[in-house]
Amino acid sequence: MISTTELVRELIYQIRLGEDSAYEFKAITVQGSRVTKPHSDGIADELAAFANASGGILVLGVNDKTREVEGITHVDLDTVEQWLTNLASQLIDPPLPIETRLVEIPDQQGEAKPVVWVRVNKSLFVHRSPAGYVHRVGSSKRAMSPDLLARLFQQRSMARLIRFDEQWVPGASRDAIDPELKARFLRGNLPEALQLKKLYLLREDENQQPGLTVTGVLLLTRRPAEFLSSAYVQCVAYSGTERNADYQLDAQDCDGPVDEQIQQAFSFVKRNMRTEAVKRPGRIDIPQYDLGAVYEAVVNAVAHRDYAMHGARIRLHLFADRLEISTPGGLPNSLTVDSMDANSISRNETLVNLLSRYYPADPSTRRQNMIERRGEGVPTIIGASERLSLRRPRYEQTDNTELKLTIYAASRESNGLLAHFVEDEDRTDD
Repeated sequence: MISTTELVRELIYQIRLGEDSAYEFKAITVQGSRVTKPHSDGIADELAAFANASGGILVLGVNDKTREVEGITHVDLDTVEQWLTNLASQLIDPPLPIETRLVEIPDQQGEAKPVVWVRVNKSLFVHRSPAGYVHRVGSSKRAMSPDLLARLFQQRSMARLIRFDEQWVPGASRDAIDPELKARFLRGNLPEALQLKKLYLLREDENQQPGLTVTGVLLLTRRPAEFLSSAYVQCVAYSGTERNADYQLDAQDCDGPVDEQIQQAFSFVKRNMRTEAVKRPGRIDIPQYDLGAVYEAVVNAVAHRDYAMHGARIRLHLFADRLEISTPGGLPNSLTVDSMDANSISRNETLVNLLSRYYPADPSTRRQNMIERRGEGVPTIIGASERLSLRRPRYEQTDNTELKLTIYAASRESNGLLAHFVEDEDRTDD
């Protein structure tokens, strides 16, 4: 648990910045033994919104408009804590567990004022509050659309039972299996169905008949999108820096089993990216992108996307100055954009496991397996790309529904290989 000193330091910093997707501030008024402001329903909505998204912190005793620390009198702290406990259990369905701490932070005059710090974790359930089903988007709460709500119920119910990628896909019977695609998984004389079940490629459906799981559809069928809407990669290359159909150079929908999608998307980038040549006096090839980083980025997008999101495809867009890969689904579990290069969490654990065991990488990447499973994917993307273009790639998350990676192109003007060569040349001259 974070120490009180660290917590106070964090709160002072966050209050200065204001509210965001993870922090909500509220001033509070207590009259007698009753909290009169804010309304209980509103706070229940805020707590449920955090739980239905990625979790967050509510701080009572800080004005959200002025960012001033107004505090709560010591005699009212127990009243406020009891009020919070009651509304979390009585106004939210299912009841929401919360963690509270009492801390003192300085106001603008430097006087220590008590506040109530409330942490809400991302829940395994979908919670209903007085406003209905709401979730946190940026610094505010919003009602969830029917489609988003249905998907969230599915995701969280499966998280409590089985992994989503091991779930049976309606309509995907054994007849959809391609004989060539299943061959790599079969060993010895064990029955085929038993082997595929052990790998979670098959699961019994509601009629106790073996049907394909999500992973089975993605690896064993020629057209996964027939069963999982938009399970493909859309690739588009533009001559300029904006999305404009008049300047479209190339386009391809990469479908087929996911290993082929990865190879097709990777080949699309290789085919459309530029390689310049500089003579100093020998020839130096300057590629726009590090191919190892591009391959890792494409593999990550296909392996870790949210396949429960219907109608949402992976979008790989190549511009004159950058490569953008937009992946359906927010970051899994407690992973954040800031922690991606230090932590590794798989959304589709079964799919990732099989891609790492049974599928070789593209020979040009100088790696053995399609997924290495060393937790070095994001650091590789960032490090290799930054060394080449001298610009750090950027990850952005949109409303917990999409993750976008931008890799900046190298050029004559900004190129790590050329800069390194020039430094060596200068040292030689000296």
